Amino acid sequence: RAVRQGADQPFLWAKRAGIYRAWSWREVEQQVHALRRALLAQGLARGDRVLLVAENRPEWAIADLAIMAAGGITVPAYTTNTTADHRYLLEHSGARAAVVSTAALAGRLVPAIAEAGTIELLITIEPLPDADQLQATVLTWAEALALGERQADLLPDPASALSRDDVACFIYTSGTGGNPKGVILSQGNLLANVAGAYTVVEKLGLGKEIFLSFLPLSHAYEHTVGQFLPIAVCGEIYYAEGTESLTSNLLEVRPTIMACVPRLYEVMRQRILSALSRRGGLGPKLFAKAVELGSRKVEQPGSLNLVERLFDRALDRLVREQVKSRFGGRIKALVSGGAPLNYDVGLFFTA
Repeated sequence: RAVRQGADQPFLWAKRAGIYRAWSWREVEQQVHALRRALLAQGLARGDRVLLVAENRPEWAIADLAIMAAGGITVPAYTTNTTADHRYLLEHSGARAAVVSTAALAGRLVPAIAEAGTIELLITIEPLPDADQLQATVLTWAEALALGERQADLLPDPASALSRDDVACFIYTSGTGGNPKGVILSQGNLLANVAGAYTVVEKLGLGKEIFLSFLPLSHAYEHTVGQFLPIAVCGEIYYAEGTESLTSNLLEVRPTIMACVPRLYEVMRQRILSALSRRGGLGPKLFAKAVELGSRKVEQPGSLNLVERLFDRALDRLVREQVKSRFGGRIKALVSGGAPLNYDVGLFFTA
């Protein structure tokens, strides 16, 4: 449905040679089905697990959707995983195939593949030196897409037989200690989360929504809010260059909905307050007044008198628009998830 609606409009964006470049909805669909056919041609069977090790980028989403469309189960891995972590995931999930992005990430994955001995197919998004040493079929991303294109539609379409009860992915979470716990999520689980999120963002007035993806897609939070929710609302996803580039990427992308974890909001608030403490003049006083009046509007609706309401309206232009511009200028909502948000932090940004 989203592809029919989006067609040749931009869908996924990533930096290439320092400039954001777009993948259209139709282009993504073509690559998903090409990769799906390549996986099937290489013997991927329904229910087979595929480990996915990559930073946030268009190929992550394409691989995830292609694995599911082939009837497989995605096993996302954190890019910070050690070789021992990867080996545990490979052996615990029983993965038969893997997708990896860069040579740096492959440097920790390939030894784990050699030790586990379960992987029959490895697809590398970027060229990987010394990959021929593995006892597995190794294809580059381009080779896999070309293989899938040659298959045309001669292969079956397992996705047409999937139901909400079929397993979509294993999300490994650290839990309280010991080895990560593999959480089995069905297609219905993902759809229920997206439907729940949709009812919330719908109240904001949906238009052309822009998302900036920077939290790990291997976590259920970003997997839902950073990938599947944008698809559900026909939004555009920009992939950040990394958390260290978040400030500049916000100004470039100008997202309309931003999903963060509480810790990042705490850091942002502290940075704003620290910057204000180093400034003299009227600025810090106006900012403090904006927080005070804004907090009262939230906690005590209707408590501002006429003079305060007029002053508060002036503070919208003098203070709040300046803060909003730090997030790109068109934010409808800051979403917090993954852990409890401190009340004072939430009140600060709302005010």
